[in-house]
Amino acid sequence: MSPSLMTGTDPGPFRLRRDTRELPQAVAALAGALPVRSLAAVLAAANRTAVRKGATTAFGSMSPKPADWYCFEQGDNDTLDWYPQGITGSSEAGRKDAQVFAVSWYWKPDGKAAERGVRVSFLSTATRKYRHVLLVEPVKGADYKAINIHAGGLAWYGDLLYVADTGRGIRVFDTRHIYEVQGDDDKIGKRGGAYHAFGYRYVMPQVDAWSGTGSARFSFAAVDRSASPHLLVSGEYVDPAQEPGTTGRVARWELGAGAGLEAGPDGLVPAAHAFTLPAAKIQGALSRQGRWYLSQAASSVKNGSLLVIADGQPAQVRKFPIGPEDLTCWNEKDQLWSLTEFRGRRVLFGVPF
Repeated sequence: MSPSLMTGTDPGPFRLRRDTRELPQAVAALAGALPVRSLAAVLAAANRTAVRKGATTAFGSMSPKPADWYCFEQGDNDTLDWYPQGITGSSEAGRKDAQVFAVSWYWKPDGKAAERGVRVSFLSTATRKYRHVLLVEPVKGADYKAINIHAGGLAWYGDLLYVADTGRGIRVFDTRHIYEVQGDDDKIGKRGGAYHAFGYRYVMPQVDAWSGTGSARFSFAAVDRSASPHLLVSGEYVDPAQEPGTTGRVARWELGAGAGLEAGPDGLVPAAHAFTLPAAKIQGALSRQGRWYLSQAASSVKNGSLLVIADGQPAQVRKFPIGPEDLTCWNEKDQLWSLTEFRGRRVLFGVPF
């Protein structure tokens, strides 16, 4: 299907139900057992260095090249075990304390290996240093376990990090709850009186959750700060080979000032808007100042596309890099940012709106 219009659709399938469960109590138990570290402290202890405008084949035939980009270290660029998916940043969060990007990676090892879950890389654009933090699910007994999800999208609002959980909804993490651990590479959680995180120095436990109540999937995420109130955006990736004739949907929810998603007395938050996407294989979506920006994948060797859609207008198609994923914005620079996922071609990049 060629790109065309975005059309309004029933927002009912995107209604969310708060699913906090015992997460606050489990996080409080961890806070009593482990030292908390601020995001600034994590960045100060960053142990990897990105290369700004480094050599990469990710852009393919894209011309002109992006306005700016950051390449991961070779070990992260070449790994067969971790794949970057979601991107967000401090500009989207509305934070002025640092200029930071956050990137989610999901565990997809080459061969059989125990689940290691999801990690988030925090990258300071001031120093080009970055560090991986392991996302974990807290459990009873001041313990935690790995999270087995795709983590296809990230959105950041204030202190809260929203992580898309494809078939379930949205998981919530808090950048004020990052804990330092000292443990072995092959263990997770509390073992033998010590805490482990597969060799990672920092863990960030889940603090809340929003479960989908309908048929919607949650493949990507972003925040629209140009709207009033601000909006959380998420929607569906559709593979036309598996679901022919279907393109997927995208929805938006209102965010409380500084508080994020807020449920009514019934524990539910309805989507404010929902739309049918104009094309399949959408990996990221962002609305801003009356326009939609959609990241569309092609293949592991072909350039993807950026679809730009003004209200009620057909899509304008721009050439995007190979393997484009989630979207975020750097408002202060008037730039749209994304990242690429394929081994040997992993890069964060920004283009003018």
